[in-house]
Amino acid sequence: MKGFANRIQGVEEYFFSAKLREVNRLLAEGKPVLNLGIGSPDLAPDRSVIEALKSTAENEQAHGYQGYQGIAALRAAMANYYEQAFRVQLDPNTEILPLMGSKEGVLQVSMAFLNPGDQVLIPNPGYPTYSAVTQLLGASPIYYSLDLSKEGRPNLEELELLDLSRVKLMWINYPHMPTGAPGSEKVLAELIAFAQRHAILLVHDNPYSHILNPSPTSLLALPGGKEVGLELNSLSKTFNIPGWRVGMLCGKAEWVEAALKVKSNMDSGMFLGLQKGAIAALSLEKGWFDRQNEIYANRRKLVWTLADQLGLTYDRDAAGLFVWCKMPEGASAEELVDRLLYEKNIFITPGKIFGSEGNSFVRISLCLQEFKILEAINRIKPTS
Repeated sequence: MKGFANRIQGVEEYFFSAKLREVNRLLAEGKPVLNLGIGSPDLAPDRSVIEALKSTAENEQAHGYQGYQGIAALRAAMANYYEQAFRVQLDPNTEILPLMGSKEGVLQVSMAFLNPGDQVLIPNPGYPTYSAVTQLLGASPIYYSLDLSKEGRPNLEELELLDLSRVKLMWINYPHMPTGAPGSEKVLAELIAFAQRHAILLVHDNPYSHILNPSPTSLLALPGGKEVGLELNSLSKTFNIPGWRVGMLCGKAEWVEAALKVKSNMDSGMFLGLQKGAIAALSLEKGWFDRQNEIYANRRKLVWTLADQLGLTYDRDAAGLFVWCKMPEGASAEELVDRLLYEKNIFITPGKIFGSEGNSFVRISLCLQEFKILEAINRIKPTS
């Protein structure tokens, strides 16, 4: 064997892939680990979603290969969802590409647009996959900071001082993961103008739009958004089906078609039952989101209490599925994470995995039942 590809040398295994092995090892040893680290919804999907999957799976004609663009009814449901949720009109035949999860879309968009030597603007802190995929393709990441006091606005003034001639793509993400910065139409409008000035493709990763976020927003809803941007979305967090791997890419037809050229060579279509379940999910009324958010709001109050006991600070106006907590001055986030895991059997995420700007932070997930978060609170209460 003559060695591995050079492209993997600068890329680490995804943090949660490795860390969950450690958590599972502890569980196998009988340790009662409470997992507040990963954002995998523990709530069930709506019954109608399960029934759609179940009834399709029972049809013996439903198990063959499916089209690379999904069935027409799924694309129509996605288009209707975008119109109802964001006031965005999309052509279901040309402007929507169903995906096996939006994470797949990060790779497909990058492969469709990036050449070795291109540069990519990536938020710091931000989703690690943006950097990993950029490096795997031989492109170069350029990290930009966010002003959390201004809804997560990127420091555009700082970026304007750089040579942006090789920058082809910019990843943006609101509500932002991991910080929960909500973004706003004003922030998105500034980003659209920035992209227009520098001929940069904006890609808005938008899977948390409905979670504890009073103003769901799409980049494509703003003037000029479709001309400079694509949007990824996912059913994982919104409809409690992360293991189903259903997402979508939306935007200008020729750009979606470019991603399809990549996708059609990498998979053979999504199981029909998953598509039928996704259609049922996308058809749910607004009350679904309200009920989910009531649960998450109650959990978040308990996580705030947990953070208070640990001496952490956080923004109560943040959105999304996590609480982003700053460590006390001089304290080590990694030491706290290890102490909680190995002494208290509580797993939270160190902020450093999201970039250098996360070194003094930890992230706590809301994907745990209230009684279990209360158990975590009790475990760290100081003993008298």
